[in-house]
Amino acid sequence: MRRTAGHKRTWVSWDAFAQAWRFYGVDLASVPGISSSTLAVLMSELGTGTQIKEAFPSAKHFCSWLGVCPENRISGGKVLTAKTRKNACRVAAALPMCGQTLGNTKSELGDLCRRLKGRLGKAEGITAMAHKLARILYSMITTRQPYDETKALALTPAKQQRRLRRLLTEAKRLGFTLTAAEMPA
Repeated sequence: MRRTAGHKRTWVSWDAFAQAWRFYGVDLASVPGISSSTLAVLMSELGTGTQIKEAFPSAKHFCSWLGVCPENRISGGKVLTAKTRKNACRVAAALPMCGQTLGNTKSELGDLCRRLKGRLGKAEGITAMAHKLARILYSMITTRQPYDETKALALTPAKQQRRLRRLLTEAKRLGFTLTAAEMPA
């Protein structure tokens, strides 16, 4: 006898957040954009935190395995292609979905996602956001430190100098002169 209408799917009821805490020792769901389904994919594909540490010595290795970083093909000093690799890993499919949802949030990561999509284009911006999420998740898993938005999006001294030069150039172009203000102690 065939069921044509009215049949219900059976769902397994388990707390993905508690299991992720047990697997990784840190609350990965505190990162904006990470949902219970993403945590389930992470746990099923990657295993525990110690297994991730053993398999991937650095965040660069982790992002490369996921295929969220460009694979530059260079010949004679000229970049021929800089596309990302195709990857059949479910985590590599889940992180861009998380990056896409970040564009609708009002968090700092959401602002970064909107800036990247505006500068790079929609597809490249989502891939760049997936790369950022992968680096954040890897550092949280390996260090067991909770998510801190100020650390995740902090400016490096080199980026801060570039930003300052860009602001000074823009002010000069508009006819303004900028002077450094003394910060109160």
